[in-house]
Amino acid sequence: MTNVDPTEIAKFEALAARWWDPAGEFRALHDMNPIRHEYIAKHKSLGGIRALDVGCGGGILSESLARAGARVTGIDMTDAPLAVARLHATSSGLVNLEYQRTTAEQLAESAAGQFDLVCCMEMLEHVPDPSSVVQACATLAKPGATLMFSTINRNPRSFLFAILGAEYVLQLLPRGTHQYRKFIRPSELAQWCRKAGLSVEDTTGILYNPLNRQFSLSRSDVAVNYMVRAHKAA
Repeated sequence: MTNVDPTEIAKFEALAARWWDPAGEFRALHDMNPIRHEYIAKHKSLGGIRALDVGCGGGILSESLARAGARVTGIDMTDAPLAVARLHATSSGLVNLEYQRTTAEQLAESAAGQFDLVCCMEMLEHVPDPSSVVQACATLAKPGATLMFSTINRNPRSFLFAILGAEYVLQLLPRGTHQYRKFIRPSELAQWCRKAGLSVEDTTGILYNPLNRQFSLSRSDVAVNYMVRAHKAA
């Protein structure tokens, strides 16, 4: 069975045309992407490597990795966002970036061990079986590769900030974007990584200041959004 939730796919299909509008429904991703990219580039040299962006959507992270010199493959199961991503990449003149409509599990059957960097950002909380995605990402990574995951913690504070605050009060995201029961505790993600043969090297929180619309990283506060950096042994 394909690890895809049709309801989640429909949400993002409906908003695809506005993916690259920095003031639209995906402005939080636009505002967050610079610190995500900076964190990735700090821990992995991007020039000339093969990078995979799992759950790429309209291609915000994929393009920033490609602009830094990586040869990027972005994958997703949403047709309309992928069409937007391809069009935007073409208009931007990016020839080192390709998109495929597939799941991580499906790609792992034909492209095992091919990527120096595997990113799966803001995607795990949208699939029925996130542990399956983590395992597939590990399979797709080369020995010695770096893997980056980001998702949302599951606790009362994350419900308050990521759902009530972000979707209803600040309207950073469309209402219904997230479901609290699908949020993932860092301990759960770390367990899936270890089961997939990965070693977790770092867990870093992502904080948001609504006054200046700025995101920042925190080594001590992972209560809401957070990133996990993992390594596949050589």
